[in-house]
Amino acid sequence: MSNDTHEPQLEQNPAAGPDGLRLATRLQHAGYQPPAGFDSVQPATHRASTVIFPNVAAMRARDWRHKTGYTYGLHGTPTTFTLEARLAEIEGAAHCMLCPSGLAAIALVDLALLEQGDGVLLPANVYGPSRELAERLLAGLGIRASLYDSMNPASVEDSITPRTRLLWLEAPGSVTLEMPDLRGLVAIARRHGITTAIDNTWAAGLAIKPFDLGIDISMQALTKYQSGGADVLMGAVMTCNEALHERLLYAHMRLGLGVGGDDATLVLRGLHSLALRYAAHDRSARRIAAWMREQPEVQVVLHPALPGSPGHAHWVRDCSGAAGLFSFTFQPQVDARRVDAFVDALRLFKIGYSWGGPVSLAVPYDAAAMRGGAWPYASPLVRLCIGLEDPDDLIADIAQAMRVALR
Repeated sequence: MSNDTHEPQLEQNPAAGPDGLRLATRLQHAGYQPPAGFDSVQPATHRASTVIFPNVAAMRARDWRHKTGYTYGLHGTPTTFTLEARLAEIEGAAHCMLCPSGLAAIALVDLALLEQGDGVLLPANVYGPSRELAERLLAGLGIRASLYDSMNPASVEDSITPRTRLLWLEAPGSVTLEMPDLRGLVAIARRHGITTAIDNTWAAGLAIKPFDLGIDISMQALTKYQSGGADVLMGAVMTCNEALHERLLYAHMRLGLGVGGDDATLVLRGLHSLALRYAAHDRSARRIAAWMREQPEVQVVLHPALPGSPGHAHWVRDCSGAAGLFSFTFQPQVDARRVDAFVDALRLFKIGYSWGGPVSLAVPYDAAAMRGGAWPYASPLVRLCIGLEDPDDLIADIAQAMRVALR
């Protein structure tokens, strides 16, 4: 008799194994356990959406809010908990939670702490997407965003209203790299009962210790120095305040923010060399920035560790390092076309956003447009991210690009 059902052969009388289970079942229940006594430098990578409980009582007893057990992959695995603990230790925080990107970490802080009718203050030199998030998305939720001059504390005082709930700090300012008086700004916020949050990406938890300065919340884009490979997107939010942690944690869960085990493993691996790489970026950037100052084609070099750079005294007082970023402008007669030609002529420097990776980057910016016209230099600004190449080779690359574009 013919078989008209055309059932796949693998489903016809599958053979049972010694345990009585058929192949499809055995493939799902291998029962692997790591060998006793095994250890390694790198922690294991745990990938999970579903977390298995030994019984119903254990399932009902576990609480996603505390790291005493595991409930669901979104709320943490041994790999992500390990990364959070290590980041908190570097930053000097009591609590840390991971986000899919630095911008997601900023959004978490905003959405956790702000409600309709509230106000948030951002420095005028804030990271561009953070400003757009506040002025567009938060505005649509009835949250008012105002900009202040981070180098003028009176500007903060003038911007505070009875509904101001959050003061964002950035040290140094995005692209233009002014170093604000963090202690002074925190003091103003405390007098008015306003929560403070800092984008501490530039410092990587190494060069600035925000909780020692009285700042309430620190966020970082782990995409940068912690990863170090220019191949991971991730962010983190940290605090020492238990009540703030609870508010952030609930928002984190409700927004469904989580990271995968493989990405967490890559950042964990990067932490081993974080301090060494940060120091190398810093050392090379200072050397190249000092050389740039001596070039007649250059009008100004903006680097917090260089005397004369905006906020240098604040950097001396509050910072122990200076990352691998600096910006500069050419003399006024160098127009935007020739600035672009200079960037295009670079050979070792690549053109691309972000920073903190092994390869040097260059990006031209219209700083006047970014700052609403409040910019004292005529020539467009160029931001350089100094990578891990030999600084002499990078200096030679800049010199040849100047000869090509500015002749």
